Formats: sequence, C-alpha cells, structure tokens
Amino acid sequence: MAGSRLEKFGTVFTRVRDLMRSGVIQDTPTWYEVFKAFPPKKDPVYVKPQYGFYKKDEFVADIFYEEDKIRAKFYEMYGTGPRLLDLSKSNYTSACQRFLETYSRLESLGELDMSALFEETGKILLAEGLVLRRKGAPVVSSEYRDPVLELKLTDMLAEQQSGSAAEKHTHLKPVLPMKNM
Repeated sequence: MAGSRLEKFGTVFTRVRDLMRSGVIQDTPTWYEVFKAFPPKKDPVYVKPQYGFYKKDEFVADIFYEEDKIRAKFYEMYGTGPRLLDLSKSNYTSACQRFLETYSRLESLGELDMSALFEETGKILLAEGLVLRRKGAPVVSSEYRDPVLELKLTDMLAEQQSGSAAEKHTHLKPVLPMKNM
C-alpha cells in the first residue's frame, strides 16, 4: 500500500476505508462520514494523461500586447538600458518599464505620433536623470572628444621613438673609461 502514493489503485476514500477495516487507522477522519453520506456522482479515478492531444493543423495564436511593440522598439534602440536589472529589490523598475510608463502617459495626451513620442519620452527620461544610449553609438560624441584620444597607438610609438632618437644625438655625453685601481 505504501509503495505508491498516486491514486492509481483506488481513491483516497477506498484506501482509508480499507485501512480502517484492517485496523491500521483507529480514529475515523472527520471527512470520512461526510464523504460516505454524500458520495460524488463520478468517482475520482486516476486517468493517465494523454500527450499530444493537439492536432497538428491547429494554430495557437501569439499573444501580443500593444506595450510589447514599444518594449521591442526600446530594446532594439537602447538595449537593456544603462544598468543591469536588479531583481534583489522588490520595488525596482527597469529602464524599459520607466520608458513604457512615460510613453503611455504621453500617448494618453494624444498630441504626437509614435516616432515623436519615442523621442520625447527619451528627452523626459534624460531630464529625470536616466541616460539612455542608443545601441552602437559612441559613449561620448565626437564633438567633445579630446584630439589626443584620436591618436593611434602606432603613431604615438613612432613619435616617441623618433623623439628619443633625437634626444640621444643631442644629449650625448662622452663616457670615460674607468681606470683600475
């Protein structure tokens, strides 16, 4: 009896009934008398689950919400955002979720089309302190870059070597041999 806990070989009622008859259970469970007085119309019998009950030609439709399109465009443009998701905090909202909330708030005003809404949402989040960087865009724009950063390593090495060679010729001091004492 203890070998199988599944209800393959009778219901819970029949197993408890048999255990009471054999004397293993002395006290009658409270539900037993109610079940005996009002049995179900259909016996709860174990039925082996059948796999593959869907027909091959049945089509299961994809479930998409309107906000999924906005999320997809956000992740396409900005990636995951400036920070990684922090799931250790229960009140954490991701950059995408903040973007979506701001976008839907602007959309409810109904003044702009989708591309303008996207740009305005990015500007509002920037004003709130969330910096979104487009995928593939440089971290710092080229206008503000220091020209020293544009130098290539090979150019710098060549310049350094040519400078050190010139220094050797101009600052040579004669080396006198030491006399043995």
